[in-house]
Amino acid sequence: MLTVRDFIDENYRHFNAGALARCSESLRGFLDNKGRLMVTLAGAMSTAEIGRTLAPAIRAQRVHAICCTGANLEEDLFSLVARSHYESIADWRELTASDEVELRERGMNRVTDVAIPEEEAIRMIEGPLMSLWEDAEAAGDTRFPHEYLYDLLLHGGLEFDADPSESWLMAAADANLPIFTPGWEDSTLGNILAAKVLDCSLKSPDIVKGGLHAMQALADWYREDDSPTGLLQVGGGIAGDFAISVVPMLRQDAKVDVSLWSWFAQISESRPSYGGYSGAPPNEKISWEKLGADTPRFVIESDATIVLPLLLASLE
Repeated sequence: MLTVRDFIDENYRHFNAGALARCSESLRGFLDNKGRLMVTLAGAMSTAEIGRTLAPAIRAQRVHAICCTGANLEEDLFSLVARSHYESIADWRELTASDEVELRERGMNRVTDVAIPEEEAIRMIEGPLMSLWEDAEAAGDTRFPHEYLYDLLLHGGLEFDADPSESWLMAAADANLPIFTPGWEDSTLGNILAAKVLDCSLKSPDIVKGGLHAMQALADWYREDDSPTGLLQVGGGIAGDFAISVVPMLRQDAKVDVSLWSWFAQISESRPSYGGYSGAPPNEKISWEKLGADTPRFVIESDATIVLPLLLASLE
C-alpha cells in the first residue's frame, strides 16, 4: 500500500495537484535542514477536524508555532469536549431560512455542514474559563488566550468527548507550542469576556493580552532562533497577514536586522484580482519586504480542508 507521500509523488503531477507535490517535497527538505515552520490557520479548520493531521505533525516536531484566529483556537477545544453532540448537515445547501431558525432555537450554531452545540460546547467551557479569569483578575495576572486554554486542558479536569490525540490544541499544550492569536476578541470566547466586563462580572478585559502583546511575543519568537523560518499560510485574513508582517515590522520599523521568511506556501481559493489579502500571490509580498526574490514560494489554489491534511500527512 502506498504511503501518502508516495501516493502524491505517483499521482499528483500537474495543476494544483502538481503544486501540492512540489510544495510537499520542498517543505520536507526545508524541515530536514533544521527549518522552523509556522502554520497559520484561517477559516474554520478546527471545526473541519484538522487536528487529525495537525496534531501528529506537532508531536513529530514538524510544526513549531501556530498563528490562528480566535475561532480556530476555541473550536478545537469545543470539539474536544462536545463532539458527540455536533450535528452533521449533509444537505446544508438546501436549508431554508426557517431551517436556520430551527437550528438557532435548538442552540445549534452552523458552520457549513456541521453545527456546534451551544450548551455542550460553548457553555461547557465558559464556566471553568470564567474561574480562571476571576483568579487572574484577583492575582493581577494577564495571559494570552491560548495560555488559559492550555491551563484548562492540562489542569482543568475537563471531560473529553473526543480522542485527545486528534486535538491539535492538546498536542500544542503538551509541547507548550507558541500560539499567536491576533483579533481574539472576534471569537465566541472573546465576546464572552467582553460581556462579562459589560455586566461587571469582571472589572477589565486586560486579563487577556491583546494583539499588540501578541506581535511583541511573535517578534521575540522570530528572533530567538537563528534557524531558517518558514510560513505555511492556510487561507488568508488576519492569521496570515499578522504572522508574516513581523518581518517588515522588525526590519523597517524597529531597525532590527533579521532574515526574511525563508520558505513560504499558501493554500487558498481566493482570487488575487479582487485585491484581498487572502488571494495575494507570494511575489506581492516581496515588495513589502516579507519574502525575498529567492525565497521558495508555492501557491495551491484549492480547498484547504482537502489539501492541508495531505500536505501534513506527507511530512511523516
